[in-house]
Amino acid sequence: MASKAREKLAGAVPFTYQVVDGGQVRSVAGGVIDEQLLAIYVNGESLATMMCSPLQLEALTVGFLYNEAVIDSAAEIGLLQLNQKQSVADVILTRDDVALPRRMILTTGCGGGVTGQELSKEFPALESSYRTEPARLLRLMRQLQGAARLYNAVRGVHTAVLGDESGLLVSAEDVGRHNAVDKVAGQALLAGINTRDKILLTSGRISSEMLGKARRMGVPVVASRTAPTSVTVELAQAWRICVVGYVRQGGMRVYTNGWRLGLD
Repeated sequence: MASKAREKLAGAVPFTYQVVDGGQVRSVAGGVIDEQLLAIYVNGESLATMMCSPLQLEALTVGFLYNEAVIDSAAEIGLLQLNQKQSVADVILTRDDVALPRRMILTTGCGGGVTGQELSKEFPALESSYRTEPARLLRLMRQLQGAARLYNAVRGVHTAVLGDESGLLVSAEDVGRHNAVDKVAGQALLAGINTRDKILLTSGRISSEMLGKARRMGVPVVASRTAPTSVTVELAQAWRICVVGYVRQGGMRVYTNGWRLGLD
């Protein structure tokens, strides 16, 4: 029977599984990641349907609208209301002249997300002289690992954090790595935190869509525990974004714009 502590773990569902180790089999009362459908409506029009973790759904909605260029600030949202089942987010904007992207159906993003914006090297580079140091990325990655509450409990979830020289600012977890980044953007907007010239770290692969979200947020340094894709590297070079992979155990791989980390 599931313990009360596990029953209260938001974002996870109690589940008993078997562990096979060295020929021995034992049952473990643990859990699995919860996943649900969220439909987003803007001014009564369907915008997107996505699979996500049932956590920080307001932040996910706000961050998604911002990263898809539907809004430029949280002040443009007149009303944001979730239904009782937390499966529908109704957003009423303070203006009527809204050109919504085509309706999107998003998976959890493990195979690459879908975006309403066409990512291209035609976008202007970030006008930022921001610089930091490798040691800062290592410290923030340790803080990301500490903030990964769901991952540390039941695994199967991605974590994203936004930080600066003072440390971690906001964090989020979700079954989709794209969703986690949107949640970070949404939390920052709702809290009045300027995302420009900050550092974005993620536990998952840095896809081109994720780099596009970072560019929208004005983030000049994006780091991960894993790797970027080839398109990500091309876009990062054009956008003057420093992309860093495999940040772990005191080391890292700097793929683009190493000058932002003080490298030649």
